[in-house]
Amino acid sequence: MIKGSKTGVRASQAETQRYGSDAVAGGASFRSQHSQGSLLQNLPLVLRTGAHTGPEGFKCRVLPGEDVQHELNFLSAGVWHNFVLCLAALAFIFLMPVFLFPLYSTGGGALVTEVVQGSAADGPRGLSVGDIVTALEDCPVRGVEDWTGCLSRLSRLPQMGYCVPVSSLQPSWAHGRAFRRLDGTTDCCSNSSLTDLCFSYSRAASSREYACIPVRKMVTGTRVCRSDSDCAARSSAASVCVTPSLENQTRFIRVTHPPNTHMLFVGYPPHLQHAVTLTNFIPRFSFLHLHVPVFLETFCKYVVSLSGALAVVNSVPCFALDGQWMLNALLEATLVTVVTDRQKRELVGFFLLLAGSALLAANVALGLWMVTAR
Repeated sequence: MIKGSKTGVRASQAETQRYGSDAVAGGASFRSQHSQGSLLQNLPLVLRTGAHTGPEGFKCRVLPGEDVQHELNFLSAGVWHNFVLCLAALAFIFLMPVFLFPLYSTGGGALVTEVVQGSAADGPRGLSVGDIVTALEDCPVRGVEDWTGCLSRLSRLPQMGYCVPVSSLQPSWAHGRAFRRLDGTTDCCSNSSLTDLCFSYSRAASSREYACIPVRKMVTGTRVCRSDSDCAARSSAASVCVTPSLENQTRFIRVTHPPNTHMLFVGYPPHLQHAVTLTNFIPRFSFLHLHVPVFLETFCKYVVSLSGALAVVNSVPCFALDGQWMLNALLEATLVTVVTDRQKRELVGFFLLLAGSALLAANVALGLWMVTAR
């Protein structure tokens, strides 16, 4: 059966749980690093209520007279530790093929880990969890990046053709006369047909003919082509290059996933991309779980997002955030000899805090607008 396309939105409960655990871990890591920083710098701590550091209402403060460099080290401890955590998670993501090499292989195709029920890829002759996709038409698939790139390439290029014997072509009048769709393309099959598809081909230089062909029977095992000359160069028998006559932006795609027969997809290529979740990691042993690499990769991505966001937000000079106190300490260390008046230094710090707060607020507003605009 020819697979049609269907859009949908899905939210994974497992991803939501991983996101929540990463948020708690990132926040706890950030706060704990202030205490560790103070211990490393041998700084005394004072606990005060109504401070900026968290909902618990406590703040760690350096006592007067301490070295400014130590104070900056203390205030920026959480920022630097989250930055290092972000880099460590990024390094793990890039080195995952090396770390998991004894258990999982890569480069042999894209492994299907999830298929959206009722989507374009679902069904008896569709894709199933555990299938390994190795090609989309003549585009080889060695991993998820190739899968995405091949779909993008097939979307941009004209529809691929197929070399079929001339003797197998049936004129369109055998299935009813050809007619034009509203977008100007031609159809020659019954709208209710689930096994036949209208193909166009050229018998003369200036005319095109149409044939309604049992699609799976004809295109399985055939070579792809762009013109009749491609078929003549590859086959001794008389053959012609036939092209599916489809609506604009619609593509006919053969998905190779051995040892199963091709999955035949007709629709908008991004719909196929959104219907399937794949991974680069193929288990070497049957007892290994398919989702372990996916879990590790997703967890690390959330760590990168949350730890990176905490590091950036808390380093921005903004009111009530760590950046405010870091800026104050930095100004005291750098401007004390240039601007001797303390009130003027505080005024400079105030305008810098105002600019940083406005920048942060603008980014938050822009992010909320982009989310709600969708």
